[in-house]
Amino acid sequence: MRMVVGAGVRLSVLCSDGAMAAEHPFHHLIEPLTADHPDKKYFNVLKLKDPRYVGLPYSIRVLLEAAVRNCDGLHIKKEDALTILDWKNQQNQADVPFWPARVLLQDFTGIPAVVDFAAMREAVKRLGGDPTKVSPVCPTDLIVDHSLQIDYSKSAIQNAPNPGGGDACGAATRTSNIKLQSKTSPCRSSRSCLSPCHSQAGSTSSGKHSAEIESTPLLCPFHLQPVAEPETLLKSQEIEFNRNKERLQFFKWSSKVFQNVTVVPPGSGIVHQVNLEYLSRVVFDLGDIFFPDSVVGTDSHTTMVNGLGILGWGVGGIESEAVMLGQPVTLTLPEVVGCKLVGTTNPLATSIDVVLSITKHLRQVGVSGKFVEFFGPGVPQLSVADRTTIANMCPEYGATVSFFPVDDVTLRHLKQTGYGETKLEAVETYLKAVKLFRNYQNASEDPEYSQVIELNLSSIVPYVSGPKRPQDRVVVTDMKKDFQNSLNEKVGFKGFQILPEKQKEVVAIEFEGKDYKLAHGSVVIAAVISCTNNCNPSVMLGAGLLAKKAIEAGLSVKPYIKTSLSPGSGMVTYYLNASGVLPYLHSLRFEVIGYGCATCVGNTAPLPESVVAGIKQGDLVACGVLSGNKNFEGRLCDCVRANYLASPPLVVAYAIAGTVNIDFEKEPLGVNSDGKEIYLHDIWPSREEIQQVEEQLVIPSMFKELREKMEKGNNRWNALEAPESLLYPWDSKSTYIRCPSFFDKFTKEPSCPQSIENAHVLLHLGDSVTTDHISPAGSIARNSAAARYLTCKGLTPREFNSYGARRGNDAVMTRGTFANIRLLNKFIGKTAPKTIHIPSGQTLDVFDAAERYQREGFPLIILAGKKYGSGSSRDWAAKGPYLLGVKAILAESYEKMHKNHLIGMGVIPLQFLPEENVDKLGLTGKERYTIIIPKELCPGTTVDVTDVGVTGKAGNYCPALVALIQLSDLLGHFRGQLRVNHIGVGLESRIGQTGQVQERHSEL
Repeated sequence: MRMVVGAGVRLSVLCSDGAMAAEHPFHHLIEPLTADHPDKKYFNVLKLKDPRYVGLPYSIRVLLEAAVRNCDGLHIKKEDALTILDWKNQQNQADVPFWPARVLLQDFTGIPAVVDFAAMREAVKRLGGDPTKVSPVCPTDLIVDHSLQIDYSKSAIQNAPNPGGGDACGAATRTSNIKLQSKTSPCRSSRSCLSPCHSQAGSTSSGKHSAEIESTPLLCPFHLQPVAEPETLLKSQEIEFNRNKERLQFFKWSSKVFQNVTVVPPGSGIVHQVNLEYLSRVVFDLGDIFFPDSVVGTDSHTTMVNGLGILGWGVGGIESEAVMLGQPVTLTLPEVVGCKLVGTTNPLATSIDVVLSITKHLRQVGVSGKFVEFFGPGVPQLSVADRTTIANMCPEYGATVSFFPVDDVTLRHLKQTGYGETKLEAVETYLKAVKLFRNYQNASEDPEYSQVIELNLSSIVPYVSGPKRPQDRVVVTDMKKDFQNSLNEKVGFKGFQILPEKQKEVVAIEFEGKDYKLAHGSVVIAAVISCTNNCNPSVMLGAGLLAKKAIEAGLSVKPYIKTSLSPGSGMVTYYLNASGVLPYLHSLRFEVIGYGCATCVGNTAPLPESVVAGIKQGDLVACGVLSGNKNFEGRLCDCVRANYLASPPLVVAYAIAGTVNIDFEKEPLGVNSDGKEIYLHDIWPSREEIQQVEEQLVIPSMFKELREKMEKGNNRWNALEAPESLLYPWDSKSTYIRCPSFFDKFTKEPSCPQSIENAHVLLHLGDSVTTDHISPAGSIARNSAAARYLTCKGLTPREFNSYGARRGNDAVMTRGTFANIRLLNKFIGKTAPKTIHIPSGQTLDVFDAAERYQREGFPLIILAGKKYGSGSSRDWAAKGPYLLGVKAILAESYEKMHKNHLIGMGVIPLQFLPEENVDKLGLTGKERYTIIIPKELCPGTTVDVTDVGVTGKAGNYCPALVALIQLSDLLGHFRGQLRVNHIGVGLESRIGQTGQVQERHSEL
């Protein structure tokens, strides 16, 4: 096994021992990086002297280097490297292994992985092994960023709920009152620092909890003096710690007992931001070897680092755990689509407009499962922040990666963020030596691509995306017309089917003693959130400058709108504060509520009761506007049906307007106290204004302070007590952390695959069932199966927290599987998290029906249409169905990553033959099904499915109903390489007589 068991580190294929080095198949490629430093070496792939190398896309060159460097003759063979070198002929045909340099976890998807590791230790001990030998091999970083909820915001700070049950009264109340200052203004707080960065006008004395909270400090970046922090930030962070104390203790225990695990505590920033600013190396210098940085992460938007020239993509928890245990990722050698950027960017278009344009363009072209690599003379116009924003949206157009090779712009960014000259020189020297450095203006460096598409940047105009899917792009100038059309269209991806006589409905509401009116299109949620845009100074500063101009023009935001500002990290707050725009955002009610994912994953406090009542009274299509990357219906709030993705400046603009039903060119945002109409063009900041502020304020000192803060942690985290035991002391009363049942049947020998007999259909689904529909996410509804479970455990609804926070409890997560209110089950005929128990005809919650089937001894399957499992990578979208008793899924097509997860969990993803589906075969879903699994399998195998009639009296063979097993990985699953009993390990293991964990290989 490629585990240095007990050591917690990967055995390097290159050792100081020359004999071992000689065993490496490519040892002859090793040479010093420079003559001045003979101790610094690298694998010079150019010494292969193969002309095919310079024709490879840059992303494929990274795969090749990793295969050459990690070639051990077992997991990666010499033939694998040669296959990658022959990419032009092998693409879409050959499977190749890839060993990333590191693994990235965020807490929602990371906690199941770490819980699994803790459970593995229990299983190993039970079978007589040494539990301390179970530790990750690959360096793993876990960022606690998804636990933040918006309990406090400007619109609800007086009566916000406190789900954590902690005492929020008396929390420190400190507000920022900073005015725009020039760079040369001194700080008043000391003789040498006389600018108002300590100004605390209007702040009150600190409450009893103020000494306990160590939140991200706001600094004057030019004098490094602390400034005041928003009241909402302090309160939200305090509740975050109180609510999630048990989870945080578990994380801290994990960082102490598992080798190669680093935990970044809450309040530091979101996973992608921390990855960009703190964890990314671009080039690794490990020991005496240089090699490209690479990463896989348990979030589909791990691709964000592609914008920094780092190859990385999202994988499921199952795959990430396999990598943590020293197994390579296996992927089909992909096609690489070259996206050529030409022309000049429109000054009114933000990077978000570029992102949405590329998203739609690439989705139309069809890049699912492919690598996308950018090139052309237009690329240097994009900053690294622009590139990372584009790369972050990669999953929305279905590509595996969106790669921007390193160039001079990348190096300038690294220098700006604190890289020393020596380090930069080494990075540049290495990348040029292996031809991974790019000059986009030099067309002679353009590699060969599977396909080339061209996009003219000058053709891009401002867009938003919605109202239900990120790929449905709307030109801002057409927004009013498009929204009105959506009211008329039938219920679907773009329609709400509101009767014409109801479209002018206006409902009067009262909020904080004042009267307001709601109508179709009224904005009730406006969130500048962390998951996409906050890495990009241009769009964030643009939002701040727009807010400044809006306040100066006399505009405001209605107080009932749930506004929030959740920066990706403290660095964003630094430059917003230093530029003087943060107080203006606060004046428009966009207060910093904390650092982490919030609105985008459903972690928002309830809307005001009067707003909810008004929406329901008028059956209004209320709207949310957010600067994120997901806007599926019901994701933000169950009463908000229309959700639009927009750039941060447009989020602020729509919040000011109070509606999306507006034509910005013809209608004013509002009227000031003087009766003057103010239009969007009156307050929109120019590209030159934004760039000037960006260049002055995004400086190395900001990154330096952020890094120092992360390394120190914070007082609450540092003071948090955690168990010292090698095995986690599971608390039977806990509703957060529970030893999962996956390992209850853990055995020394694999079991044989079994056919599925007389299975009932649990759910009869249609097209585009996303992982959001399947996996538990967001708040826990009070009438759900999970809520009943938690209530039986003695919890009140205010203590339920979110599904994401409880991913470490399989009992909660199983009950939350298919609990999405927008799930459309054909058995029911309407959206609801319900199904029918076929034998009795009763309508039940999905979990209750599945539990009843299991008691009755019936296996279960699911019928589905096209694109089953699309959307974000979620391991519980596979784990949940497995625990519900689902043995197989019959669908027309799958999202590739989700299909891999199903395979890893032991749920068989069967696919109808082309031109066949449920309707054409006349299936109702009320039949019972038998699926015969042959003992011998190979790629492309078809299996017969026999259905038993509704009455159960006649068995009808359906020769057309067969399924394609397309992935060779599935063969490994059936032959014992990937087993349900070894969930997350990704390998078959047994306990040897000496207690060491050894790999059990299967012949394919």
